[in-house]
Amino acid sequence: MEFTAKTVEEATAEGLKSLGISESEAEIKIIEQPVKGLFGRMKGKAVVSIEKKASGAERAVKFIQELLDKMDLCAKAELSEDGENPVITLIAEFSSEVIGYRGEVLDAMQTLAGAVANIGNKVYKKVVVNCENYRERREETLIALAHRLEEKATEMKREVILEPMIPFERRIIHTALVESTTVTTRSEGKEPNRYVVIVPNDKDEFSKPYNAGRNNQNGRRNDRRDHDRKGGKGKGYKKDGRRPAKSGFTAEKKKSSSGFSFGTYLGNSLKDNK
Repeated sequence: MEFTAKTVEEATAEGLKSLGISESEAEIKIIEQPVKGLFGRMKGKAVVSIEKKASGAERAVKFIQELLDKMDLCAKAELSEDGENPVITLIAEFSSEVIGYRGEVLDAMQTLAGAVANIGNKVYKKVVVNCENYRERREETLIALAHRLEEKATEMKREVILEPMIPFERRIIHTALVESTTVTTRSEGKEPNRYVVIVPNDKDEFSKPYNAGRNNQNGRRNDRRDHDRKGGKGKGYKKDGRRPAKSGFTAEKKKSSSGFSFGTYLGNSLKDNK
């Protein structure tokens, strides 16, 4: 808004009073100011533009919206408050695009939003970026995982290593097991590969840790291989579980019409391949 008075000071004071804000909360621009005329008399008027400064959360939601637009994602960023923490909710046509694999895109946006919102702040204020309640659903999944691995660690009397997680997710695991009577937890490693270790109270000191993240991944790969061999829809296998012969050259050299051996001609004879 623009305010006019005889001097810049008077116009500014009038504007701040009208908006009900202090000078530190305002963005003030001088549009026009009086000039000294003949004999030192002031000519003209003072015009200032005064707007209330955007809060950190407002800056963050504007930044996220601009980011979404640059990424050509059909999504809208909306700001709400959850207690003391600002929450930026993303409403998207295709939520998977803004969430990403296990929330990687959402986590990256949350990190950037926090950095923008806390520019100039002495005390860091957390900003949450969410989409279709992903944060809540992910928390439920991690809590269930924590208790399942708590039982496994207790049963095997071995440490259980989880896959690397961001600080927010590691905190969920620690909190879920903080009152456990059979295990304790700790974090190890360096970012971005820091992970949680679940330690049974009666751990077998001679046992090796059980890597839950690695074993889960290997298990999925092995399941796919077994499925392929049993005549599933995997590529590269016949219904009887055998691989078909590869196309191209075989052990028997194919000859051209000129009588030359292709294998010898290309420098790939059977003798060379031994």
